[in-house]
Order: sequence, then structure tokens, then C-alpha cells
Amino acid sequence: MSALTTPPHVRMANDISRQFQHHPQEAAVAAVADHIRRFWAPRLRAALLVHIDQGGDGLDPLAVAAAARLAETA
Repeated sequence: MSALTTPPHVRMANDISRQFQHHPQEAAVAAVADHIRRFWAPRLRAALLVHIDQGGDGLDPLAVAAAARLAETA
């Protein structure tokens, strides 16, 4: 996936993950999930979860873990 073909929800989730990667794993997962839950439109959250169901190509592992946390609470 190139920068030109990366879906917005993947790019944004990866950007957020990079901001929290210096935190301990559990705190980072919680922070990324909380950010997505609070600030993303439902349509973007849904697109992220669908993207993961389809393999999660291009997503940072922290973003994948945070999305799993979102799916648990949905």
C-alpha cells in the first residue's frame, strides 16, 4: 500500500498509533482506542473494523490492537 492508495482510516490510525508508541503497550492500546472512540466519526470507525476483518493490510500492530478493543466495546 503506497501513500497514494492508503485509505484515510488506515493512515489516521497509524498516525495516532505513532503518537502513543512510547507508552507501555496496554496504556498505548487504551489511549489509541479512546482517541478513535472519542474523535472519529462512526463511519470511519466502521471502516477501520471492516479493514481489519479483511486482513488489516498496512495497519500498525498498535492500531490493530486498539481496533480490537473498540470491537469488544461496540
